[in-house]
Amino acid sequence: MPDNITYQTIPVDWRVPGQFIEIDHARAVRGLPQMQHKMLILGQRLATGTVQAGVLSKVTRKEDGVGYFGRGSMLAQQIAAVMKVNPYTECYALALDDNPAGAFAAGTLAFTGPSTATGTLYLYIGGRRLTVGITSGHTAAQIATAVAAAINADVDGAVTAAAALGTVTVTARHKGEEGNSIDLRVNYYQGEFTPNGVALVITAMTGGAGNPDVTAAITAMSSLAAYSILMAWTDVANVTLMETELQSRWGGMDMRAGHVFCHKAGSYSTLSTYGAARNSGHSTFSGLKASPTLLWVISAQFGAVCEFSGANDPALPFRTLALPDVMAPVEADRFTDTERNLLLHDGISTIVFDQSGAASIEQVVTTYQTNSFGMDDVSLLKLNTKWTVDYLRFLFRFAIATDYPRHKLAEDNVLERIQPGQQIATPKLIRNTLIGAAAKAEKAGLLEDLEQFKADLIVVRSTADTCRINSILSPNVVNQFDVFAASVQYVL
Repeated sequence: MPDNITYQTIPVDWRVPGQFIEIDHARAVRGLPQMQHKMLILGQRLATGTVQAGVLSKVTRKEDGVGYFGRGSMLAQQIAAVMKVNPYTECYALALDDNPAGAFAAGTLAFTGPSTATGTLYLYIGGRRLTVGITSGHTAAQIATAVAAAINADVDGAVTAAAALGTVTVTARHKGEEGNSIDLRVNYYQGEFTPNGVALVITAMTGGAGNPDVTAAITAMSSLAAYSILMAWTDVANVTLMETELQSRWGGMDMRAGHVFCHKAGSYSTLSTYGAARNSGHSTFSGLKASPTLLWVISAQFGAVCEFSGANDPALPFRTLALPDVMAPVEADRFTDTERNLLLHDGISTIVFDQSGAASIEQVVTTYQTNSFGMDDVSLLKLNTKWTVDYLRFLFRFAIATDYPRHKLAEDNVLERIQPGQQIATPKLIRNTLIGAAAKAEKAGLLEDLEQFKADLIVVRSTADTCRINSILSPNVVNQFDVFAASVQYVL
């Protein structure tokens, strides 16, 4: 028969003299447990990279993106953006090759001249600033040749260039739809202007088609519990595949709460239509009109700052988090308060800019908008809600696993007849464990109304499986302070 104390490593019938003391660390952790977070960056590689497609690689610095996936690759640009704002979260990258059936996006810069003054041409390609010296008397052909040389010298940029007859043809480094969004412009900042005598007509990037199929990436990441996935592609087929994968991970048997971040560019109408057609608690799309910054850089940086904040406190609003690489659209292309409010109702997260043009997050929502009956449903509207509930799920799991790692199960009424020290669980003891975990969450500002939690908590022993406890947990999660409304009713 077992003694009144159960040991893990010391036999109950040991007779050789000595002092035997085991170390049990099961109850060593106090306070709230730390939930492990990992980021995954998904993008395209170039043939110059040393890491092949479909290979998960841990990255810790921006130089990893250059060496592993090729200088100027989509992934190299994403990794650099992430490391600028969140080099602390464990981070992996996974590359796909260009779709062989795809097409490169291309645009043109058509110059006329000659220049009548010496000056500098300020060129912006995907948000990267290039300066080209122009000498008085330079012909259109000479200017185009100089511009193409400057573009090609930017080996970290998203395009290559070729000049002919005064026109520069700009071609994306990667095949795919996302290349159509690469912004071409001149004179972004105040005080920049085109030298006298020089005229320029810009034809926007177009013709890009055929994104890689994210199915291969989903297969390659099957063993990784990535909490935040920063994905470059926004075509409906790939987004749907990723949302479906993350929905399967969200369930009670897998419990890997992955979330995918993307960025979509377009007018208010374009973004509204796109967002309204999505409906997933596992995807977030930020949206801007005509930001010079590469879309995959925006999504990477947006997701990385959300991940950093959410890991520290999932209930804390993401508002005011800085996005240092996101360049502001011109004033005429920035969404109004009303437009941003409507976009939030269509599942598009919003970014705002201060008077200097510095970008920050305004509000983060998922694309989840309606339940299975097509009725409006805000239960998974906010990313804060999803991440807070998921942390509480982790907290309750951790509490049960810590208090009852290897226990017997009995009814509550046997406790008074069982000797102290026995490793035994009962519904009442398990209930107390769950209440204790909820109390910790309340102190940390993740849960409110502990008395309601106690009143609604159900912990019962299964009648079908006597080795199983069934429970219903009803935490009242803490919300975010987003809106203050008041009426000033003054008196004269």
